[in-house]
Amino acid sequence: MTHTTLPRTTRTTTPPAPRTTGTRPSPAPSAATPDQGPDPLDIWPASTMPLPDEDLSIGGVPLTELAERFGTPAYVLDEDEVRRRCRTYLRAFPDADVYYAAKAFLCRAMAHWVAEEGLGLDVCSAGELELAVTTGFPPERIVLHGNAKSPADLQAALRLGVGRIVIDSTSEIARLAAAVPAGSRQKVLIRVVPGIAAGGHAKIRTGTDDQKFGLSLADGSAQHAITRVLGQPRLELVGLHCHLGSQITAVKPYLSAVRRLVGLLARVHEQHGITLPELDLGGGHGVAYRPGEPALDITGLAGKIRAELAGGCAAAGLPVPRLAVEPGRAIAGPSGVVLYRVLSVKRTGVHTFVAVDGGMSDNPRPALYGVRYAPRLVGRHSTVATEPVTVVGRHCEAGDILASDVQLPGDIRPGDLIAVPVAGAYHLSMASGYNLVGRPPVVAVTSGHARLLVRRESLADIQERDIGL
Repeated sequence: MTHTTLPRTTRTTTPPAPRTTGTRPSPAPSAATPDQGPDPLDIWPASTMPLPDEDLSIGGVPLTELAERFGTPAYVLDEDEVRRRCRTYLRAFPDADVYYAAKAFLCRAMAHWVAEEGLGLDVCSAGELELAVTTGFPPERIVLHGNAKSPADLQAALRLGVGRIVIDSTSEIARLAAAVPAGSRQKVLIRVVPGIAAGGHAKIRTGTDDQKFGLSLADGSAQHAITRVLGQPRLELVGLHCHLGSQITAVKPYLSAVRRLVGLLARVHEQHGITLPELDLGGGHGVAYRPGEPALDITGLAGKIRAELAGGCAAAGLPVPRLAVEPGRAIAGPSGVVLYRVLSVKRTGVHTFVAVDGGMSDNPRPALYGVRYAPRLVGRHSTVATEPVTVVGRHCEAGDILASDVQLPGDIRPGDLIAVPVAGAYHLSMASGYNLVGRPPVVAVTSGHARLLVRRESLADIQERDIGL
């Protein structure tokens, strides 16, 4: 999501006092020139403010204070940034359903914020579903996804009354229909694979044929599934769904998807005499992980999708279906920061390795996708020039690298505090128990206050699960 889409002000050149809330004030017009390059704080939450001694505050709370109070590693989540991004989506898509993709990050507070802001929720398991509903999230505003939903997933969805279930395979149709109680109907969508390659990495491209998700448009699987669903009296087909992938920064793939799905809507109308009223285009909206990287312009995306959808439906003689989108990373990602403490610095030949107290157990994404981050030294002023270093984790894997070839001060040393922005999505949600290192806590900040949302996983937690001998 671009920062022109989410308006933000730039930081002042004079550090404010601690506990300052709000966004960074705009500098004078002459304060910056194009030659200076991208603002390093552009990828941080809008509330980020510089403090003395190179500290930063988020939500009015200094990062050094958060590290002292909650320990490291720790995730910091800016509540106001989450809410601001939710509202931006609702403004960009005023006549659509916006579902937050829980797989990016979910906890009770996140579900509560999303519900308060008026978004729905996209879940992929009974676990995500149960947590949301027991938090008070309205089940009718929840969509259940998954390429291999278990019987427990489907039973939980039906028992709790989710609004939509996305059918991902033909084998799921009869299984779901048999589980729906007699005398009732479950609203479903068909996940269509439109044959479009989009996404930041091959492992997160899901709109192409010959992968595990959805039903292909090219080989007729999607059309066959539609016919089968229409033959099930306990299933109500309300629309089509597609998800192209993740970290998509261009609008064109979404417009291509709209054209192909409108074509399928037209064929459904011709063959079956029905008009499907809903079209869910999924998410995958890309964000910048480092200053200057591209990000998807959500406002521009929304306008172009509406125009493409309206034009395509008019040409096909169809009413415009109700649109839905499913942002996850674009809401949670830039709202989060992770804090690490440096444990050691090792210089081997031309390489400098800065080892921290976290790693692939709390962020597997660099190892999985080669994602690159922009870590920053906070809480200490250094007069030494920066040099390229590799920030590595504590785990027994050569691939446990958090950030390679990044610039940090040449005097970086054990005990220093490092902060990594854009850490709110697919960090804790993908965290593991590797080496029995407990998962970090999640701390929310807003209006100068910090509170614990998810506590640190302790050795006692790990031991309690180990009941055999």
